[in-house]
Amino acid sequence: MTDIPKAAGRQSSWIFAGLYALAIILGILNGCCPTGAGSALAKFFSEVFIRLFGFVSIPVIGVTICLTIASLGSSKASRSLWRRTLMYTLLTTALSAAVAAGLYLLAAPGNYAPDPGTPAPDTPRQILSNGTDYLDHIISVIPGNILSPVLNGSVLSVLLIAIATGIAIRFIRNEEHQRAVKSLLGGIQDILFIFISWIIKALPLGIFGFVSVCVADYRASGSGLGSLFTYFSAVVGANLIQGLLVLPLFLLVKRLNPFRIMKGMSKALLVAFFSKSSAGTLPVTMECAEKENGIHPRVSRFVLPVCTTINMNGCAAFILITVVYLMQNNGTPVTPLLLLSWIFIATVAAVGNAGVPMGCFFLSASLLASMGVPLELLGVILPVYAVIDMVETALNVWSDSCVAAAVNKDLGARLEDLPEAGSPGERTGEQAG
Repeated sequence: MTDIPKAAGRQSSWIFAGLYALAIILGILNGCCPTGAGSALAKFFSEVFIRLFGFVSIPVIGVTICLTIASLGSSKASRSLWRRTLMYTLLTTALSAAVAAGLYLLAAPGNYAPDPGTPAPDTPRQILSNGTDYLDHIISVIPGNILSPVLNGSVLSVLLIAIATGIAIRFIRNEEHQRAVKSLLGGIQDILFIFISWIIKALPLGIFGFVSVCVADYRASGSGLGSLFTYFSAVVGANLIQGLLVLPLFLLVKRLNPFRIMKGMSKALLVAFFSKSSAGTLPVTMECAEKENGIHPRVSRFVLPVCTTINMNGCAAFILITVVYLMQNNGTPVTPLLLLSWIFIATVAAVGNAGVPMGCFFLSASLLASMGVPLELLGVILPVYAVIDMVETALNVWSDSCVAAAVNKDLGARLEDLPEAGSPGERTGEQAG
């Protein structure tokens, strides 16, 4: 009898895989050969699912982090959960920056020389004039009222409130009140995961919309890479090396099967690539981690929301290559010592990246402005940034998944010492590996 649910589960997975493949094919065809009705339908589905992801992602981050911290004990497993999450986050981000530095030396992109008759793009200056000083982003993390972070979709502000609230709950002396607050948060979490399960079932419609809109945008823009091809290749190449070589090797060192884990996370990676939002993809990421890869809910619901905010492998590679490339265009010689220093800077900057749209782009502009580097050339990156952003986001989600799998593997039998986290669905109880 136990083989029947397993067979049904495999059949269901194949059905969903077929639906995803069909959605992608139809999306490509709809984007390449647009019609009025097809374009309107694709835009409708794309907007609906972006709103749905935004609707659940911010509350999921806040509730899961708050509940986990409020329930964390002083056990060795709880301390290990914190320590290993931060350690693996810093390790993978630093490795990504190091890969980017090595690839930059290997690719050695030449300087971009714009046409003398072509005025310099003013987009970066407009961005700076709108307040790109990174200190402004840090100040904006401090919420002015309790509702603004949720209304504005500020992930860092929600994370700050969740951490502070979780710690405050631990200091409630009345045990009955403390249990009541935790019970309320647990109930809200259950409701959110029910919403997520509904969204997952309708996800092929969202994939169709995302693919259609992306293909139509690139087809309409007609933007060529031109002399930026080497720069573009270095950024994308660094992300691919990190995602397809470095992170799988990291998993192999931890005695985990990277192919199995990547297969389990395929839905989340697909959504991340086309939606360009790792925070928005978080509900799908958590669902895949727990249901497909057997990551314990007590691990996934702490590690993944934290990593979504601070584990930015793709951003580290983009910052290093972009800043060094523009410094080189400004006459700064690129030396191994310079690249070594930027490995450190890019790692720290990526971990503290502001949770705003095009956050890596804004952060790179701020770093360059602080060094007095002219920013006109930053404008020529914009036509290709959409593609870079898609690859970066997928890498960020893949790295988050790898960190969660490694922490889950490390804790092993000590998982039961962690606080209860509830479950969005039936837990497999198996470790990925």
